[in-house]
Amino acid sequence: MVLILLMYVGFGAVAGILAGLLGIGGGLVIVPMLVFTLTWQGVPDEYIMHLALATSMASIIFTSVSSFSAHHRRGAVHWLVVRRIALGIVLGTFLGACLASRLSTAYLKGVFVVFLYYMAYQLIADRKPKPSRTLPGRLGMFAVGNGIGVVSALVGIGGGTLSVPFMLWCNLTVHEAIGTSAAIGFPIAIAGTIGYIVNGWQVAGLPDYSWGYVYLPALVGIVAASVLTAPLGVRLAHSLPVDKLKRVFAILLALVGTRMLWGLI
Repeated sequence: MVLILLMYVGFGAVAGILAGLLGIGGGLVIVPMLVFTLTWQGVPDEYIMHLALATSMASIIFTSVSSFSAHHRRGAVHWLVVRRIALGIVLGTFLGACLASRLSTAYLKGVFVVFLYYMAYQLIADRKPKPSRTLPGRLGMFAVGNGIGVVSALVGIGGGTLSVPFMLWCNLTVHEAIGTSAAIGFPIAIAGTIGYIVNGWQVAGLPDYSWGYVYLPALVGIVAASVLTAPLGVRLAHSLPVDKLKRVFAILLALVGTRMLWGLI
């Protein structure tokens, strides 16, 4: 168990540095690492993606707090947007976790692979939507929140890769979009984690130290390390060629996606 815990600490360290360096949500790194490690541990295949997604979502609870607190201190969180989108986010993420709990590992891997390829393309293209409209009303924000929440739960992320482009499109500044997205990540993580815990609570055959679908040894190791290394990633971002590193990371995401896809064939 000590060796396994140390492995997860190492994963958390890498995820924290990449999150700080590239502005990439840790879930894109954590989920594939968990999939490979849980497979190595001999966890039944039908539960691997559920455990990986749930544990990634739970880790975001802790990392999002420090992130949105820092943005709030700089006045970069648009709290009106957070309030209007929160209900849709919470409902959509919880329903997404319930849906994911009823899908097979193979199907969830397929969804995640498609998302990895999408993110690899986004990083290489580095396209930003042109601000062309204002934020929608309450009903529109609720619907957008639902969509972001469902997708976030299905791929184990905090939603930033979806919410930031949406907010930029709606004429928020870059700093506001990123800060507000960080704040939105907290209710996403809470609702998704609760959904995965509730739906996995009575499932037989999960590894020891699982809380529903949340695998506690991985959660402890990842959170302990990522919280410490994320600031290091931020500092590195000011001294390294981040644009080039994003392209390298995009290639890595594509390779990881291809490796996971190969396992489905």
